[in-house]
Amino acid sequence: MTKAQAVLVAVMIALSVSFGLKKFDSVSDLTTPKPTLTLKSDSTARPQWAALYDSLDLKKQGLSETAFYYAWYGFQKMKLSNSVLAIADFTQSSRNKRLYVIDLIKRKVLLNTYVAHGRNSGSEFAEHFSNDNSSFQSSLGFYKTLGTYQGKHGLSLRLEGMEKGINDRALERAIVMHGADYVSESFIKNTGRLGRSLGCPAVSISDSKKLINMLYNGAGLFIYSTNQQYFKKSSLLSGLPINELRQTLGDPFLYTSSK
Repeated sequence: MTKAQAVLVAVMIALSVSFGLKKFDSVSDLTTPKPTLTLKSDSTARPQWAALYDSLDLKKQGLSETAFYYAWYGFQKMKLSNSVLAIADFTQSSRNKRLYVIDLIKRKVLLNTYVAHGRNSGSEFAEHFSNDNSSFQSSLGFYKTLGTYQGKHGLSLRLEGMEKGINDRALERAIVMHGADYVSESFIKNTGRLGRSLGCPAVSISDSKKLINMLYNGAGLFIYSTNQQYFKKSSLLSGLPINELRQTLGDPFLYTSSK
């Protein structure tokens, strides 16, 4: 069994114990990406992902059920070797703590903090996204974290974009996670928003080291927005069981504006 398979097995076993999921027949059942929203016989029961969302009290922290569900769904398809998932919710104002770092084995929110978007993506809100070099825009979708290096922003975390045509130029664009002095409450107080990067999901200098230590080498990052073109192109979110999703969320509003 590979390290990635071992982590995925551990995640699913932990969730099974907590939420009473069905018994899996084999390791292949766990390692094959078959995310499901199947409800229990009680029609009022919450599906697996929603029960986890509730237990983490994410609604109170500002993360929508829709954003969490998409992240959860895509993460299971990625077969990563690290059980930590970070969600950057770019439907929210940059004034908000819109980065959520979650350990799916420990079933714990490790950190909820600020994250910047690219300067050409928008001012207070991120509204425009690109995979192009020199666009200075953020790219949506799923990333795998790689190793660290010391750059002009100090300790930085390389990111590999996992979605072709959406964020797969992240490495050549030098899209990394790093600390920046424009990500701070004092900057928000002075300008009404966070500062902006050249496309990187930049975080505060005070959070950068501990955040990178949580995420390096095989964790997942999902940058989310209700952007029509992203959902049309994303292979990792293809096959979403929208009809069953509506049982829990109502209309998931896939193609609405972020504001």
